[in-house]
Amino acid sequence: MTDPQTSPIKTMKLYIQVERVFNELRELGFAEGDAVPVDTLTRFDQYHYEGTDAVEEAIHKCKINAGHHVLEVGSGIGGPARYMAHKAGCQVTALELQPDLNNIGRYLTERSGLTDLVTHQVGDFLEANPAQQQYDALASWLAFLHIPDRESLFKSCFDHLKPGASLYIEDFSKLAPFTPQEQQDLESKIYCHYVPTPAEYVAQVEAAGFEDVQFDDMSDQWTRFVRGRFDAFQADRERQLRVHGETVVEGLDDFYGTMTSLYEGGNLGGIRLTARKP
Repeated sequence: MTDPQTSPIKTMKLYIQVERVFNELRELGFAEGDAVPVDTLTRFDQYHYEGTDAVEEAIHKCKINAGHHVLEVGSGIGGPARYMAHKAGCQVTALELQPDLNNIGRYLTERSGLTDLVTHQVGDFLEANPAQQQYDALASWLAFLHIPDRESLFKSCFDHLKPGASLYIEDFSKLAPFTPQEQQDLESKIYCHYVPTPAEYVAQVEAAGFEDVQFDDMSDQWTRFVRGRFDAFQADRERQLRVHGETVVEGLDDFYGTMTSLYEGGNLGGIRLTARKP
């Protein structure tokens, strides 16, 4: 059996030593097994950009409510799934490829008292059986960038949704050709081997059968976000070292710095896309 820690996706250092969330909880005075409010966890469990503000966008754009069952693809340690359930009262299936992230996500959901609303599953979205379940909405934050087979990806999105259901995606986009160094960094540090232009992205989603495809260019906004995140992390380095240790800090410093350089280079951008299954 392959060691999850040696999976190629672990070249993205955001995904290593993910148990660091427990370091933060201990720092706040939570003992092992203590109940933890969702609003406390959101400081540490949102791996995408702009935290719960981005999840609020999905709730709003997809009109998610307590009667809905939402599929989140690439759920990480469960932050967006828990927040959607907490805020909208909906059911959420949190699908994550990496077993260690999935296990931590499930444990945090138990500690936050949301097991009646959030179900964690580990698996490959492209290998899932859509006949088992169709959903009222599908959301994904910065996970599709790891999946170069866009035809299979968006077919799976389409198959997993009920007629009339909404698709919500936040993902990378290509604004201009990458330099050789940028391409190398994307592949070796972000585990991202393909980035479509905004026009290509829309065409791929439409080709899968979706309608009402709309997108917002998030490039400037996300460039400011990653710069602010990197600067804040460096300014807080002494505390980060005390709480997490050198290996975690060096890894995150490299990852945050790489992302800042990529966005500020002007060739990498971001897209927030919504669509509807007819």
